[in-house]
Amino acid sequence: MLKSILTLALAIIGTGIQAQSWETLTPQNTCTERHECSGAAVDGKFYLIGGRGEKPVEVFDPVSADWRKLGNAPFEMHHFQAVTYKNNIYVIGAFTGGYPHETPVANVYIYNPLRDSWVKSHEIPKERRRGAAGLVVYKDKFYLLGGAQDGHWAENRDYLDEYDPATGKWKTLAPMPRLRDHFQAVVVDDKLYAVGGRRSFAKEGHGFELTYPEVDVYDFITGEWTTLSNHPLPTERAGSTTVPYKDGFLVIGGESDVQVKAHSEVEYFHPENGWKLLNHLNRGRHGFPAVVINDDLYLAAGCGNRGGNPELNSIEKLVVE
Repeated sequence: MLKSILTLALAIIGTGIQAQSWETLTPQNTCTERHECSGAAVDGKFYLIGGRGEKPVEVFDPVSADWRKLGNAPFEMHHFQAVTYKNNIYVIGAFTGGYPHETPVANVYIYNPLRDSWVKSHEIPKERRRGAAGLVVYKDKFYLLGGAQDGHWAENRDYLDEYDPATGKWKTLAPMPRLRDHFQAVVVDDKLYAVGGRRSFAKEGHGFELTYPEVDVYDFITGEWTTLSNHPLPTERAGSTTVPYKDGFLVIGGESDVQVKAHSEVEYFHPENGWKLLNHLNRGRHGFPAVVINDDLYLAAGCGNRGGNPELNSIEKLVVE
């Protein structure tokens, strides 16, 4: 036990991250139980959006340490990575409908937190529509990568598309090195990281097992993909959350075929130093969002086992000691 604690401490020191732990918060009002949802931070508040079934938008205020329920999303939307842009929250690359033939959402949808209102925006080209995809914004343009076109059944994609929200124009970029869905993407400096995820392929009887250790990186300057052969993801899983943190990013939670319980692993990646294992979540989960607000990291909801049950409504905060 002492050896493992010392190992963790040395690992954290090596990354420049202080010792940390997770605190389960106890707000007076909990959020709605949900999974395969997403969320984003706007003006210092945590907005929780979507999930299987029709769900309301809910907002967590770190100052009051409580949740407040807002209006419903325009329809059931799930399996997406929400992104904040100009104080709005963008939903691109989502599914709607039930397992296993979930339908990709045909348009970009924009949520305005100030007005608690939705706008149906530009159409996504029919041949490029998919859900369970990664989404990032870089220099005022969105990048949609990976995903699947026939829900969990088949038609996984290696696509990378650029979307200009000012004009509505889409541009096809170099495809990813592999098919990948149920993952999240992140930008660090001028590079786009595709990490975690799997190839969902229920058509051939595959559910949770086709996960990837490979981390694929797209260089915005050169327009080329590479794979980090020396730095694979330590714990393979899909349905994980990826969020920028310090000088790199965190990969949190997820699901896989190696265990029934959702993963509680939290792994930090630094572009120069590689991977370090941090302290586990108090409650393993997949299909949930995490956000950074004033250097504090919060995560909420998700599912406690692989698959769809139990849905969670707890919220955890990363505590730096």
